Amino acid sequence: MAAAGSSPSIVEYFGGEDGYRCGYCKNETGNLSHGMWAHSMTVQDYQDLIDRGWRRSGKYVYKPIMNQTCCPQYTIRCQALRFQTSKSHKKVLKKMLKFISKGDVSKVVSEEEPMDSHIEDVAACDFAYKSESHVSQSELTPLSVDHAERVENEDKDTGETKEEVNVQTVESASLQICADKDTPVPGEPSHSAKIVHAPPKPGKGADLSKPPCRKAKDIRKERKLQKLLQNQMCAFEGSQLQAGDQVFLLQNSKSKTNQPKTIEDFVFVSLPDDARHKLEVRVVRSSPPSSQFKATFQESYQVYKRYQMVIHKDPPDKPTINQFTRFLCDSPLEAENAPNGPECGYGSFHQQYWLDGKIIAVGVIDILPYCVSSVYLYYDPDYSFLSLGVYSALREIAFTRQLHEKAPDLCFYYMGFYIHSCPKMRYKLMKVVLRNWAE
Repeated sequence: MAAAGSSPSIVEYFGGEDGYRCGYCKNETGNLSHGMWAHSMTVQDYQDLIDRGWRRSGKYVYKPIMNQTCCPQYTIRCQALRFQTSKSHKKVLKKMLKFISKGDVSKVVSEEEPMDSHIEDVAACDFAYKSESHVSQSELTPLSVDHAERVENEDKDTGETKEEVNVQTVESASLQICADKDTPVPGEPSHSAKIVHAPPKPGKGADLSKPPCRKAKDIRKERKLQKLLQNQMCAFEGSQLQAGDQVFLLQNSKSKTNQPKTIEDFVFVSLPDDARHKLEVRVVRSSPPSSQFKATFQESYQVYKRYQMVIHKDPPDKPTINQFTRFLCDSPLEAENAPNGPECGYGSFHQQYWLDGKIIAVGVIDILPYCVSSVYLYYDPDYSFLSLGVYSALREIAFTRQLHEKAPDLCFYYMGFYIHSCPKMRYKLMKVVLRNWAE
């Protein structure tokens, strides 16, 4: 299985007869998997393994026995080249951009992201959570919905003014619908029906002295149409636009005005000269350790230790340097550099996020012939408000796209295992697997 010109992979197979404790359902002997210790392994061999359901934790490579283990774990990946940002993704990217450029801090208190949920909301469209078999899961906290909702205009790209419309609850007794001369068809709404407002009780109902509320979406559509018609008047000079022409113009304009923004539009945007903060992402080889990795080892370890203690409630003596090294630094993957491969080469890396000269997050990744495989993420809990789990996953997708430009075969982003029995991952199933499962 070794690639041409490289040393063969050397592994020691352990078998999968004995069960051990599951980190998800807490079954003491329910977790069954095939396992082997990889003394060395080529990147092509590991690529073939993860495509068959294997994953690594340090130098230990394992594959769940799907028909026997208590919590079956499925490999899931994202087609990075087809990935499109969702509404929640854009919110995270904009939040980081505002923080860097203006120092704005979101007023919403973000929940601590558990390690397995490397991507809190970023999976809302194309993929599921990172996971390690020994890491605990936190329960999903349902979102609370206020009785009065605020609708915000997100079409900033078109230069329109942001508007908010408060949706007010109106008692049915305050509205009386009187039919017009035309008799409506039973079961269908009448377009000629008139709405007569009965005086509401004090403190209840809508304020009839003000115009009725309109949906922000309708207002935006009307303004887009008006703006489009004004811009197109020169092309239709001397002729009166009919209703059909207006609809035609609006439909033709959607491809231009509604172009979705990509991750790159947010992360590679030019910052003002007076930006409050500076964010830099560095990719350093972790195995064999590069000089940059060695120089930042202690600082990176301290971020990991604090993350484990604050987020996972580990005691101070658990996240030791040896444990950190075995888990996130040691790797069986051999460093390889191919003529048609990425400039950084293949192998294991740490993607460090530097904010104003200090490390605030580290993404552990493997760069393989066909994919970027995300292993783990840890970050400074003081910066939880930046949703670093989501942000780092989006940056890793953008990084995969960058590598694809030099290595055309590299086009996938692996997020590790999907576990249906995990409540938080099951919540993501409707938005991930049913929408954009990468076969």
